[in-house]
Amino acid sequence: MQRVLVTGANRGIGLELCKQLKTRGDEVIAVCRQSSPALDALGLRVEDSIDVTDAESLAGLAQRLEGVRLDLLINCAGIMGRNSLDKLDVESIRKQFEVNAIAPLRVSTTLLPLLGEGSKIAIITSRMGSIADNDSGGAYGYRMSKAAVNMAGKSLAIDLREQGIAVALLHPGWVRTDMTGHTGLIDSDESAKTLLARIDSLQLSETGAFWHQNGEALPW
Repeated sequence: MQRVLVTGANRGIGLELCKQLKTRGDEVIAVCRQSSPALDALGLRVEDSIDVTDAESLAGLAQRLEGVRLDLLINCAGIMGRNSLDKLDVESIRKQFEVNAIAPLRVSTTLLPLLGEGSKIAIITSRMGSIADNDSGGAYGYRMSKAAVNMAGKSLAIDLREQGIAVALLHPGWVRTDMTGHTGLIDSDESAKTLLARIDSLQLSETGAFWHQNGEALPW
């Protein structure tokens, strides 16, 4: 049994990850801004009213978790704004950077004292953050913020390697969730299942890699 903390746990992929982790017997700490009936029904430890973009809020979370040892931290909280070239919204882009790029780094460093040798950090990113894979343009805030979190995750992997903590950057697939307007190609249960398979198989020798949930290595 592992002890796992999941951010963005109240809906979508985060909720499904919590569900599957509990089903297989792991102890789950579900972190979100506001819980949901679906999350409450799982009977997990829910830490709500947590803003992953706010240092004080995260410090409060760390204080409540003092003495807890985490085997796995999954940074799943994220937002998507639809910023086309002709409809740029700089505030929306800035907010996406705060949530998608800076927050995973804040969460990981704030909770680092709860991790130890053998622990893992998973960052749910997107292949839309791949510069080499961009052949359709647009989505400025989302693409830019996901490229930024990929860099943050790579640096984390290098800095935490000596502590025996492995880091994975994972694309969940194009998933049918509220974020995508349910226009995706796979459902959240399939995405969560394959994401957990990637995380379970992660070795320290692979730390810092960028993976599709199907196991394909993605280009930066």
